[in-house]
Amino acid sequence: MPSPVVPTTIPLLLGGPLVLAFGVVLLGLAAVGAVTWGAAAVGLLSAVAAAALATRVYRRDAADVATYLQSLGDAAGTVPVPEKLSPTARLLAASASRTHGEWLERGDRLRAGLEANEQILEALHDPLILIASDRRVTLANMAARGLFGDRMADRDLAATLRNPHLLGAVDAVLAGGASRMVEFSLPVPVERVFEARVKPFRRDGTTIIILTLHDITAIKRSEQMRADFVANASHELRTPLATLLGFIETLRGPARDDAEARDRFLGIMQDQSGRMSRLVNDLLSLSRIELDEHTAPTGRADLGRIARGAVAALELKAAARRIRLRLDVPDRLPPVTGDEDQLAQVLQNLIDNAVKYTRDDTEVRIALALVEPGGGGPASAVVPLPAGGRRAAPMVSASVSDCGEGIARMHLPRLTERFYRVDPARSRQLGGTGLGLAIVKHIVNRHRGRLTIESDVGRGSTFTVFLPVAAEERVADTRRAGGSAA
Repeated sequence: MPSPVVPTTIPLLLGGPLVLAFGVVLLGLAAVGAVTWGAAAVGLLSAVAAAALATRVYRRDAADVATYLQSLGDAAGTVPVPEKLSPTARLLAASASRTHGEWLERGDRLRAGLEANEQILEALHDPLILIASDRRVTLANMAARGLFGDRMADRDLAATLRNPHLLGAVDAVLAGGASRMVEFSLPVPVERVFEARVKPFRRDGTTIIILTLHDITAIKRSEQMRADFVANASHELRTPLATLLGFIETLRGPARDDAEARDRFLGIMQDQSGRMSRLVNDLLSLSRIELDEHTAPTGRADLGRIARGAVAALELKAAARRIRLRLDVPDRLPPVTGDEDQLAQVLQNLIDNAVKYTRDDTEVRIALALVEPGGGGPASAVVPLPAGGRRAAPMVSASVSDCGEGIARMHLPRLTERFYRVDPARSRQLGGTGLGLAIVKHIVNRHRGRLTIESDVGRGSTFTVFLPVAAEERVADTRRAGGSAA
């Protein structure tokens, strides 16, 4: 540690004039004979010696205090006052120690307050972004980084959010305008609607923008869901309701006493009532799925176990038409990220459709496989990712193949639309509601997966769902691969 610099001007400025004044007095007394010249000389020398001693003591105390102050500056906390200091130096050092401790305590409080504020901002459920006067992002909380990525800071807002209405509102507020509210949507991975609040914070002539985003997807979808439910229900329920009303009127009139007609009509009425019940249940199910579609599931699901349950539930229905259900599940199939109930609904809908539309005395094949981005591995367990796949992570595929009449290529893009039917008459005859594939599509979207449809007219169709492998399983596979490589 370098020696502290001790100022010597203070004792010189104070001691010099005192010694000079004392010397003038002694010389005056010697001149008038009050004291001898020798005594005056001795007194003057004594005064000079005393001044020199006082200066030396001051420099020593000042050096000790300066050393202690430097140790306070270098230390992270308080430093005890050394016992070797003189009383005067100890008094100065104690005062400095108290002041230093107060500053440390104040600094700790300020740091704790800043950390608490940062933690509060990080814990906010809604995304929050601070934007500087040059439209540069200075802070983005965890919710914002999770939505737009970790590279938002120190970049122009337009590099992350390209919505012209939102950017226009930010520019207007930066130019001195009042707070603004803007609605905008993010189309990927699943469309979400946000309400953005752009609020200025002005300090020392500088404007900072506080941008908060509030997810109103559920509200918007609820509004659309009510409108769609009324429109779809009124359209699709009209035919079975008209049928029921017609048969009820006939039974109460001309067929009142006709037992044979009554039994036949009651059977038809039961079929139509069942169709309406299935339609309402499917509409409600689809509405619930669409409401949560923007929120990806976080659970883990064993697709092999789910597939076995779906096959067991439909075996009797398939056996009635002498249709065999063949399930192929590879060993050690990794779990997927998903909701087990919804994935069970996906497989049941696909298998049920295959059983409905395949020929009698044929086979419906359900095959599960691990899908790697580049393929490779045993051909029976790993298949290449289909063309157009943009995921780098492994996935699990579940394909359902039938031996039906097949579907013409022109119909394939519209199969997942609500109430779209290739053959409406046959679909209604088989009890279909026209919502099964729409439900499948929205569940797969929620799981951030993919649905592909392949069909050859006269040979049959294959519906394949691709679902991402659970994140924990991907990490474990990576570690195992690293260990084996080592």
